Amino acid sequence: MLSLVAAVKAPRTQNLRRVTGSSGRRREGGESEPQRPHMSRRVFDSTILLLLVTTMCCDTCGATAAKENDGKSDLRSAEELQWVNLFVPQTTPVLPEGGGTPGTKRDAFVSPSLVSVGGVIAALAEGHINAQYTADGKLIKPLSSAVVAEYIDSSWDWFTLVEKVSESTWKAYTVLGKAEGKGNLVVVLSPTTTTKGNKVFLLAGSYDMLNESGKWERDSPDLKLVVGEVTKPSAGGEPSGWITWGTPTSLNQTTLKIPKAGLKDFYSSGGSGVVMEDGTIVFPVIAFNAGNARFSTIIYSRDDGANWMLSKGMSPAGCLKPRITEWEGSLLMIVDCVDGQRVYESRDMGTTWTEAIGTLPGVWVNSQSQSFFRDLNLHVDALITATIEGRKVMLYIQRGHASGENANTLYLWVTDNNRSFYFGPIAMGNAANWMLASSLLYSDGSLHLLQRRANDKGSVISLARLTEELKTIKSTLSTWSKLDASFSASSTPTAGLVGLLSNSASGDTWIDDYRSVNAKVLNAVKVHDGFKFTGFGSGAIWPVNNRESNGPHTFVNYDFTLVATVIVHKVPKNSTTLLGAVLAEPISTLFIGLSYGTDGTWETVFNGETTTSGSTWRPGKEYQVAIMLQDGNKGSVYVDGVSVGSLATLPKPEVRGAEIADFYFVGGEDEEDKKSSSVTVKNVFLYNRPLGADELRMVKKSDGSMHGGVSRALLLLLGLWGIAALY
Repeated sequence: MLSLVAAVKAPRTQNLRRVTGSSGRRREGGESEPQRPHMSRRVFDSTILLLLVTTMCCDTCGATAAKENDGKSDLRSAEELQWVNLFVPQTTPVLPEGGGTPGTKRDAFVSPSLVSVGGVIAALAEGHINAQYTADGKLIKPLSSAVVAEYIDSSWDWFTLVEKVSESTWKAYTVLGKAEGKGNLVVVLSPTTTTKGNKVFLLAGSYDMLNESGKWERDSPDLKLVVGEVTKPSAGGEPSGWITWGTPTSLNQTTLKIPKAGLKDFYSSGGSGVVMEDGTIVFPVIAFNAGNARFSTIIYSRDDGANWMLSKGMSPAGCLKPRITEWEGSLLMIVDCVDGQRVYESRDMGTTWTEAIGTLPGVWVNSQSQSFFRDLNLHVDALITATIEGRKVMLYIQRGHASGENANTLYLWVTDNNRSFYFGPIAMGNAANWMLASSLLYSDGSLHLLQRRANDKGSVISLARLTEELKTIKSTLSTWSKLDASFSASSTPTAGLVGLLSNSASGDTWIDDYRSVNAKVLNAVKVHDGFKFTGFGSGAIWPVNNRESNGPHTFVNYDFTLVATVIVHKVPKNSTTLLGAVLAEPISTLFIGLSYGTDGTWETVFNGETTTSGSTWRPGKEYQVAIMLQDGNKGSVYVDGVSVGSLATLPKPEVRGAEIADFYFVGGEDEEDKKSSSVTVKNVFLYNRPLGADELRMVKKSDGSMHGGVSRALLLLLGLWGIAALY
């Protein structure tokens, strides 16, 4: 059978496209008997899916794609992101250390890094001078590079910044590299920065290129640290004097002189380091062993950079490009492994690293399943922690759609390690621009993105100030707090509450009040706090972990609770699915679900197999229903807080063959009689953890009905109706 996504891409025929069960068996009290019609094969018609998924995949919030420009600056219209090109090949003059010359041009700029300290924003990058060859291809001079910086006054508004960059006096300054005209050629790689107090800490890998008898050879790599101190006068002065850089220190001659057994070479990773809550300065690095296997690890200093230590632990071999941040006293590290991204956590400064399943929701990691969706293009480019609207959050840049024309779209994600939402695309690549390295900075109440991009001049580094995006971030975080306060007042659990479909809707979009991911409805009638679905072809799909629509809730593969208020209005002609969690392509199984039978009984579905429970339902009566997953393999179904079925031997993610992608709600499955069934679904709560039976009962008003979400008046107060267009 074709899956949900495959169905909408296939040519339209008269055949039904259905979500299938794994075995097609129906079970009565544990005994097997022949499958009855429509029991384990429950899905929308392919035409319905085409409309649902097509509109769903186009549904994003936030900024629109930024247009590339050929000049130095690009002021956006209302729909476009603002960019100013800071580092432009063959255009931006780069002064040597100490200045004194007009400066020279560079052939390319890569590896952006961005910091702010003492009223100065420093944008750093690698500046490359290409290799030179004779007409017959003989190498005359190899590639060389240095870390260069440009300095921005943090008090400048956007128009002042654009004006300054456009002036002929705008220059970049060499921070770490070879003094011009002296010694051998030097290659400096992957500037990695962080700040503490009034100082900027810059870590970079480097090696010398030696000319031995006319043949160029690479010398041993070195890891260098240089510290800059802000010396910007209050009156401004020349940017060249805003940060005074000290003498570079070779960590190979100190910290790494006698590295841990088996490791021999070290390189910086690029991007950002981090300062922990206790003041420890941490940098991510890549280590090579004697067999040239590569690992991700960290170096750190507890004494403001006077001494550095190499952590005892490291990632598995082949896990590279580490991006780190601090969260609640722990160090989080995202790495790119052979089979996809992984998130690791350390609470002992890198002595041990534990894979952190469910941490950093929205980061697409390898689920270890045999899913078709193992796409190595899924990648986090920048990762920071910030406190916005009094709430600590993590922000990161991640590639969006994993294939097709949108393979290189970048999205800005925000999470408090519980809820997540995203903007985008904020940047788009192409075949010549696939390495979209970036750096994020939140400082002085502004959010900045430094992005490597490609234009007609080559590899440029551009800066955007995400003003509108930050406004929406603040609004969303405020909404979370107000909703939580509203629910807490009625004793509705808010711990782990990540999504709510209630009374907020716009056309065929059922808006998530927590502004994370919306549901799509078709052939439905809006009712208070939900929708009424009638007959075949009526329903809704909630793409909570559907990667083609950037669904952020990866936790549903391991732990979740979905709670809803439902009313079944008619006795169906055939057993009919009410709601469920569906595995993605190629499996397309109803993994956990609830059905209602023709004999008035509730039926549970686990991994495609249907079992009749001893619990009954009545037409027109309102019920609170819940489906739940715990530890990846323990499924449960509840009606009014009472278990009607469970199974503790569901396949775990690594053996399922696919991820849980969507929740769906079905109006009917009898294609011949489109009015044979009718249901109302209201107030759908999604939690990222299993709820206890007592907690399930608390998701109710005192009169016994489901908590009605937020009132229309509160929605208006929070501005949710006003921002419906963003969804």
